[in-house]
Amino acid sequence: MRALALTLLLLTAAVPARAAWENPAELPGLGTVDRRAPVDVGQDPWRSVGKVQTNLGARCTGVLVGPRLVLTAAHCLFNPRTRAMLPTSSLHVLFGYHHGEYRTHATVERYTHDPAFDGRKNVGHLHGDNAHVDWALLTLASQPKVTEPVLPLAVKPAPAGTPLALGGFNQDRSHQLLADTACKVLGWGNFPNGAPMMLHDCSATRGTSGGPILAKRDGRWEVIGVNVGASPKANIAVPAATFAAEAAKP
Repeated sequence: MRALALTLLLLTAAVPARAAWENPAELPGLGTVDRRAPVDVGQDPWRSVGKVQTNLGARCTGVLVGPRLVLTAAHCLFNPRTRAMLPTSSLHVLFGYHHGEYRTHATVERYTHDPAFDGRKNVGHLHGDNAHVDWALLTLASQPKVTEPVLPLAVKPAPAGTPLALGGFNQDRSHQLLADTACKVLGWGNFPNGAPMMLHDCSATRGTSGGPILAKRDGRWEVIGVNVGASPKANIAVPAATFAAEAAKP
């Protein structure tokens, strides 16, 4: 598994503002079978999934994991032009987004990420030294409406074969939430520094960075990881245990 992990480090970048891609070769992470399908942004668990957008036009996916806390991927907050992290004033989260309309628009008051994350090592290249810390927590300026329920973080690892769901605003159809609801955990590996990495087969591509890896256990949806990378063989997630302590801080 460790050998496999070292080959699966193509990080999914935030989607730039441009027309939809039509070349399948530019859609890493979909695999041989594309199971993505539109889902209802007014139904659980998709009510909690938001579109993370910047003033630059880049977009990713996030999920509400606290009353004012949104989980996403850290590389979504990096500005490749200035080679620095974006200011909070550039960040917006849209819940219930569908073809230009949305239920809730939230601005970001502050955000945090692992101090080891360095976006300069992460843009347009294959890197393993950043992937294990590719997460960020956005504190919203105000609490979203009650229609956006909080999804809890599950720190207990999900064994191989656990059924999953992953939704996001993919680059080829960025104006609707697409989800793969028939995927599973493939297994566990390690990033080059030894940090745990979850491998899954959920269909996802650029724009789904920051999307929640969801599992339904005991009748309740839980976030067991954040989607950060894609490869033809398996997709990559940082497990929730990595950032759960930071999310629990007041």
